[in-house]
Amino acid sequence: MSTLVIVESPTKARTIRNYLPQGYRVEASMGHVRDLPQSATEIPAAVKAEKWAQLGVNVDADFEPLYIIPKDKKKIVTLLKDALKDAKELILATDEDREGESISWHLYQILNPKIPTKRMVFHEITKEAIQKALKNCRTIDEQLVRAQETRRILDRLVGYTLSPLLWKKIAWGLSAGRVQSVAVRLLVNRERQRRAFREGAYWDLKADLLHEKATFGAVLTTLAGTKVATGSDFDSTTGQITAGRNVVLLNEEQATALKERLTGKPWSVSDLEERPVTRKPSPPFTTSTLQQESNRKLRLSARDTMRVAQNLYEQGYITYMRTDSVHLSEQALIAARECVEKLYGQNYLSPQPRKYTTKSKGAQEAHEAIRPAGSTFRTPQETGLGGREFQVYDLIWKRTVASQMADANQTQITVQLQVEDAGFRSSGKRIDFPGFLRAYVEGSDDPDAALDDQEVILPNLKVGDHPECSQLTAVDHETQPPARFSEATLVKTLESEGIGRPSTYASIIGTIIDKGYTQLTNNALIPTFTAFAVTDLLEKHFPDIVDPSFTSKMEQTLDDISTGEAKWLPYLKSFYSGEKGLDTLVKEQESQIDSAQARTVDLEIPDVKIRIGKFGAYLETGNGDDVVTASIPKDLTPADLDLGKIQTLLKQKISGPDQLGRHPETGEPIFVLLGPYGPYVQLGEKSEENPKPKQASLPKGVTPETVTLETAVGLLALPRLLGTHPDTGATIQANLGRFGPYVVHNNKEGKDYRSLKAADNVLTVSLERALELLAEPKKGRASSGKSKAALKELGAHPEDGEPVNIYDGPYGAYIKHVKTNVSIPEGQTVEDMTLDTAVELLSSKASTSKSTRKSSKSQGAGAKSTTKTTKTTKTTKSSSSKSSTAGGKKK
Repeated sequence: MSTLVIVESPTKARTIRNYLPQGYRVEASMGHVRDLPQSATEIPAAVKAEKWAQLGVNVDADFEPLYIIPKDKKKIVTLLKDALKDAKELILATDEDREGESISWHLYQILNPKIPTKRMVFHEITKEAIQKALKNCRTIDEQLVRAQETRRILDRLVGYTLSPLLWKKIAWGLSAGRVQSVAVRLLVNRERQRRAFREGAYWDLKADLLHEKATFGAVLTTLAGTKVATGSDFDSTTGQITAGRNVVLLNEEQATALKERLTGKPWSVSDLEERPVTRKPSPPFTTSTLQQESNRKLRLSARDTMRVAQNLYEQGYITYMRTDSVHLSEQALIAARECVEKLYGQNYLSPQPRKYTTKSKGAQEAHEAIRPAGSTFRTPQETGLGGREFQVYDLIWKRTVASQMADANQTQITVQLQVEDAGFRSSGKRIDFPGFLRAYVEGSDDPDAALDDQEVILPNLKVGDHPECSQLTAVDHETQPPARFSEATLVKTLESEGIGRPSTYASIIGTIIDKGYTQLTNNALIPTFTAFAVTDLLEKHFPDIVDPSFTSKMEQTLDDISTGEAKWLPYLKSFYSGEKGLDTLVKEQESQIDSAQARTVDLEIPDVKIRIGKFGAYLETGNGDDVVTASIPKDLTPADLDLGKIQTLLKQKISGPDQLGRHPETGEPIFVLLGPYGPYVQLGEKSEENPKPKQASLPKGVTPETVTLETAVGLLALPRLLGTHPDTGATIQANLGRFGPYVVHNNKEGKDYRSLKAADNVLTVSLERALELLAEPKKGRASSGKSKAALKELGAHPEDGEPVNIYDGPYGAYIKHVKTNVSIPEGQTVEDMTLDTAVELLSSKASTSKSTRKSSKSQGAGAKSTTKTTKTTKTTKSSSSKSSTAGGKKK
């Protein structure tokens, strides 16, 4: 007979088998094998008539959960029971966090083993860790199980009590959640700030200076001893200078006059300050910080990051990826320091091991930060990984190794210059010793390139020097609205506010995208009109549910339950059934919520109402029989909806689209329309005979009000054939792409692109001008006058004409296009790499978020179909739990 070991996934099972002695059989539970019912069809007939059955929690019997085995898990349970028949011992080896503890407890309840049962935990899957864990098994932690169960019940109560209310009052299929609704409110509040934002304009001067053959820049800071206004001096709600600020606000006329007055006047250095700055490395990754950096650097969604990290953990490459801890074990400290000394040298090693401590009181998900697994760290190139797995492992490896490196020493240099009564400032930064920056720079793929970006070298100046001014320019500025949340900044805010657990952020963000509360566009989370309507309703009638401080306190209580500092049952009773409990509030408020008002989003636009309908948001104007409605394009957000766009949408609905005129050759009408992705021109009308008329987006700087018939005809004719190249005979075209206008030489060796300059017009650029542009060398994006020689130039990117090159980095060769870097996959060489392959690698990185959403939606659809079953298994209630060597009786 064998010892049966149960883990969550087949991947984890395959890896752990390699480290167990003979006589051990490893099976996978495929995640949870038991849960609350997900649909009415899963509710057992015996309790279906009970008023609490839809909740899946008997609120009248001490919140007893109704557990069922989903249809798709019955075969797995049968397999595990059969395996148990031939076992002499059962080891439950699910993950070490609350979720894993809960899975082990449910397995124990279902299998009801009559043999000795143990709970085995480990935070990495290596031979040493598994063998150590085998010798140190324990019983199931009842407090962790109870804490997880309370959390699950609480989330069910919130979701299943509020969501039906949203269906009745706003739209079918909406959902509310304990953390989800707070996250949506954060997005909505930011969008409200953007909508309330009023732009401010100001001017200043920029100088190009020369000293001892070295050039540097300076900006105007004071005039006659008074500070010159900058963006920070403006009130974002008025667009005016904040009351009480003593600043000089320059307009264009004043800035131009000042420029003329200062031109040709002598400059002098009035003050110079050099300030040493020491930077320390960041701690190793936690779940939250890994999600943030992966989103910033790799453009991976939180959900995708966790999926990749889970695979890396289960294959034995990294330690457990759900953790709030920044602590590194002694074994990890030694391994990281060995890497530093071997790859960078003794000088780059911190004098003493850096030991990080976790500040969060609730940190308990695991006992160590996310790091490479094992007592020695494999470099990314030694793993044999590729694609996203390589990228995420590379990120974790660099962050861990950098955490044991020496400080970075820098010098901040500030130079004050004076010309007549105008004060200018020039700022520089010198990296005296890069320290940990040699391995890892937050927000940058390539440490070497980031070091170049960070240095700003000034000439050797001293007080009294007289640099020459080669050019003085008047520059206009406009203040910018608050930036929208990215996944990284939303995760950071949720964690800093103490809302939810980092291990759940990926699923929360995925849910609010899938439910239509936000759109992910260019890595920005943009709330929809539906998000506004739901947030308005919850703020007005259930303010605590979307109050970050209330949710944070709730999270703390759930943590206290896991440590025994709080009692779960009194808390649930107070939250749900108390005098001000959720159930009580919903019953009181339901009759007071007007459905028409709940479906209306108030953006304070006169004579226009924005409603949420069955097919999305729409405009409504007029009264009685004169009511006119018009659908709002999917990608038109609340912050971007202004009176001009409203009038265009209503006019399109009432009178049809604006007709610019007729095409001079075909006679077809040309229309100007506003679509989901902005304004565009269209040739001809849509019909059965012409279902897809030709369309062209309006380029930057051209609006529906300013576009002419001639411009529209030109746009619809793109790409323009300019002629042939005199040397190759290949065609040259002008076109408008995703990154702006460009010309392309369709050479046999590959397409050669060049972006048009600001003064060029894609509709009029000539063959001669195109040849001039194509003759220019391709420009990279080097900073501070520095550039790194490419190992290999692959050519121009087909979308924007920017160069795609291969460079040598500290951990091997990598492909660079503008600001995107991709490591060369294992098994491929610099010599073998082609432009097509490089573009494919770069594209896969850029399309991560989009593919993730599609995948998630398809998986979600599949998951829903599996819940449609007319039979359910016999329920097992928590109050009837049995005791064993794996866990005592639940109380």
